[in-house]
Amino acid sequence: QVQLVESGGGLVQAGGSLRLSCAASSGRTLSNYAMGWFRQAPGKEREFVAAISWSGGSTRYADSVKGRFTISRDNVKNTVYLQMNSLKPEDTAVYSCAAGRPWIRYTPQESTDFGSWGQGTQVTVSP
Repeated sequence: QVQLVESGGGLVQAGGSLRLSCAASSGRTLSNYAMGWFRQAPGKEREFVAAISWSGGSTRYADSVKGRFTISRDNVKNTVYLQMNSLKPEDTAVYSCAAGRPWIRYTPQESTDFGSWGQGTQVTVSP
């Protein structure tokens, strides 16, 4: 498994922006893994937000964030990013990054396709 650490969460007003980062704390390289972001709001189930293939050539987004969020990766810096623009109060949640299972070479979306998870970072969007 890969140990993942998220950063960049915080409190922002509606319409604002945040950039989340996800790095591997164990020294493992993330370049071999598809990566994804999920979120979980209080009282709700965890939901898929975005994913990127191991090469970075393919991305996938939830309809609720399409056009506002961008997932990217820098395999030299061994980091995955989630740029969040035009934030809305309904984006408030704990955001977690996840590494796809090692054999996956497509852009996953189901949580069962991911084998390693970070602890999460809180994003709060005020009205």
